[in-house]
Amino acid sequence: MHLQEIDGYRRVLVSPRLAGMTTIDRSTRRIGGVPASDGPLRPARDATGRLRFVGPNWFATVMGTGIVAVVMTVVPVTVPGLLVAARGMWVLAALLLVVVTAATAAHWVRYPRVARGHVDDPVLAHFYGAPAMAALTVGAGAGLVAGPLIGETPARLTAGVLWLIGTALGLWVAVAIPLRAFTTHRISEDAAGGPWLMSVVAPMVSAATGAALIPDLPAGQWQLTMLLACWAMFGLTVIASLIIVTLIWHRLLHHKVGPAVLVPTLWIPLGPVGQSITAAHHLGNESARILPAPYGDAFRAFGLVYGLPMFGFGLFWLAIAVTLTIRARRDGLPFALTWWSFTFPVGTMTTGASALATTTGATVLTVIAAALGVALVGAWAGVARRTLAGALDGSLLMAPIGTRKAL
Repeated sequence: MHLQEIDGYRRVLVSPRLAGMTTIDRSTRRIGGVPASDGPLRPARDATGRLRFVGPNWFATVMGTGIVAVVMTVVPVTVPGLLVAARGMWVLAALLLVVVTAATAAHWVRYPRVARGHVDDPVLAHFYGAPAMAALTVGAGAGLVAGPLIGETPARLTAGVLWLIGTALGLWVAVAIPLRAFTTHRISEDAAGGPWLMSVVAPMVSAATGAALIPDLPAGQWQLTMLLACWAMFGLTVIASLIIVTLIWHRLLHHKVGPAVLVPTLWIPLGPVGQSITAAHHLGNESARILPAPYGDAFRAFGLVYGLPMFGFGLFWLAIAVTLTIRARRDGLPFALTWWSFTFPVGTMTTGASALATTTGATVLTVIAAALGVALVGAWAGVARRTLAGALDGSLLMAPIGTRKAL
């Protein structure tokens, strides 16, 4: 089975063995909520042609790389050379952000009909949250590690500008894409999946990363407004994510796991879990400094009162995701961009565990954070290598034989 993006759609080629295990809607040509391919595929012949199939999900490469840099700076262990490695990962993430943004801009200029089709696709549209989170992640890394490289003032300025860009885009996506799903997208009963979370998680990333920018603002109303805005975005994502995860659970119960290539997206729920723990911790500390008693202390306590139970749920979901992935790997798990779901969500769980370890001083949480960090680096190395190979040989940028002239 092979997943590919064609003309703004995610299309799946299913082997005869898997086809017998999957319900295919012939009228809509969808397999498990994903449009099916109507013909053989071939790599685009030139670089310009490859731009035809650049989708917003490519920004997941930036998210997955940037979160490694962030994790290397916050994990509560001391490893020689770790900070230097974090700076290198941040530089790589920043370069990826520039490259993918340029490719996306060229795609919109050269193939506007295809690009507009991404918003109309009920799966790919949700990935417009990825550009926002990519900008926010690189911005967070700039504030943490870029000072010695580009200067403290430029680093803080970069962090602030990317936060504003990522937050504005993330809030737009969080409203516009669900509205599109409510009004125009054709959604099948078995369509709920991890990608639906991509459109609502960005505000939580803004909340977590915005906390670090609060001290840079003038004291008083500016800092208070930023704090309240971050807490509001925290609530937006928590509640929306609870709804979507419930729908995913319902789909798994009644329609089962579905195509193996989509199994990695079951790791995405770890993203809002880990990021919300991180945000609650950081915002709680800022609340204790800014809000009057007893509210400031209450919010700081909330960081732990909320974080520990939510971390338990995160470990529970991680166990499910790992088990299903091993099962899919045994049956044949083809490589696709969905594999980047193994990186950013695990990174947020690592930052969440690190925050809890810092607050409690618990050795067990420090060990878990370190183990998750090692797993993140290993996953990133494997996925990045295969993505680079797929980008170079064109297998991740495929064109259908007999592409319509409109393209």
